[in-house]
Amino acid sequence: MTTFSVTILGSNSAMPVYDRHPSAQVLNINEQLYLIDCGEGTQIQLQKYNIRPSKINHIFISHLHGDHYLGLVPLLDTFALLGRTAPIHLYGPPLLIKVIDLHRTINGWTIDDAPYKIHFHPLDPLNSELILDSKKLIVKSIPMNHRVPCTGFLFEEKPKERKMLAEKITTFNIPYTAIPNIKKGADYTTTEGKVIPNEELTVPPPPTRSYAYCSDTAYNESILPIIKGVDLLYHEATYLEDRAELAAPRGHSTAKEAALIAQKAGVKKLLLGHFSSRYHELHPFVEEAKTVFEHSKLATEGHVFEVE
Repeated sequence: MTTFSVTILGSNSAMPVYDRHPSAQVLNINEQLYLIDCGEGTQIQLQKYNIRPSKINHIFISHLHGDHYLGLVPLLDTFALLGRTAPIHLYGPPLLIKVIDLHRTINGWTIDDAPYKIHFHPLDPLNSELILDSKKLIVKSIPMNHRVPCTGFLFEEKPKERKMLAEKITTFNIPYTAIPNIKKGADYTTTEGKVIPNEELTVPPPPTRSYAYCSDTAYNESILPIIKGVDLLYHEATYLEDRAELAAPRGHSTAKEAALIAQKAGVKKLLLGHFSSRYHELHPFVEEAKTVFEHSKLATEGHVFEVE
């Protein structure tokens, strides 16, 4: 089966402390890399965990709080310094491109100077929409409930084709020109007019896999239909219940609230992240979440979470 994994580069909130860094992750789908958020220090973390930036072609920025995007402009500059020519697809709030353009103006860059092109895709923070539709993957935005316009992201594999049973090709003398349609689910009609059901000719494809990234947000059940049943959910958990009174007013969630979302959405596994710098130790977060949702884990930096 092809790779489908998430590497955590940063899992802290606003301030980098206790050897924890601001938000950044890399999603690896069959060696195609997708960068999700890009807090300061992301380039160092990419080097530390041996991830090649040149393999990143899509970057998703959830919102314009510094701990989620201040590493982006330096990364784009590094791409230029290294002579990158492959285009970058950048997804984020509409104001993000103005930040990039201003930086380039100050530095004396123009669009024509850049060795690679940035295709910018502005996001609507109020509505879920399809933002990427490739051969094997679709990505949808997820509206978050934060103090500024903010979106999460849902990554879903497209259904794969059914697998042809080789012995059936010989048994029914199936021409190779018919195989593509059979893999797509079609029955086969022999030269004698007998219809062979697809289920007799093929086996089901591997199940599709999915990952939902829920960035900064207060507790928000409106996202449940979008993330329902995902294999792996990352949900911010800035606070423990001991500081629940701080969460909603600041547009954040507690570990318990993240677990409630996971439980109600029927997801398979939950990753907790975006930890407040008030907390040195993180094990209480997973302990609190497990009282509601057993399959909870910490988004520990450097850890690679495989989606089976």
